[in-house]
Amino acid sequence: MLEELYNYKKSIETHSENLFKQENSAAQYDVFISHASEDKEEFVRPLAEVLIDEGLEVWFDEKKLTWGKPTRRSIDQGLSNSRFGIVIFSEAFFNKAWTNYELDGLVARHLSGEDLILPIWHTVDYNDVVKFSPSLADITALKSSELTIYEVAEQLINLLKDE
Repeated sequence: MLEELYNYKKSIETHSENLFKQENSAAQYDVFISHASEDKEEFVRPLAEVLIDEGLEVWFDEKKLTWGKPTRRSIDQGLSNSRFGIVIFSEAFFNKAWTNYELDGLVARHLSGEDLILPIWHTVDYNDVVKFSPSLADITALKSSELTIYEVAEQLINLLKDE
């Protein structure tokens, strides 16, 4: 019985290692889009679609979170394998556990010296962001109230070309 449990455990460990290797060899993304689901219809999905149409590799939950796959692991792989993280700050974003989880991952990379956080203030202003995180309010942001989705996409494409 003990030997069967040991062999079963080893089998699971081997399977997990193989999954991890497969996921680590995943394609690199240009951007990871972190957002609250409440902002998806109006702003996030159209932005993701424009970026994808422009040929960018975009980690977007609707395209990457699929039935039967672990959500956390998929998000972690997207965060690890993206050149930039677009963070759509909104009131809904501030109050969600998953968005804060994603933001924590981006901030950890940011603290290691990577300037990868690209904030977009959507339905919030500087004072709202300062209340949420004074240090994140210091990162230059685009404002959805001042730019169209196409203008946001153009700025991102120009940023990627300059890199």
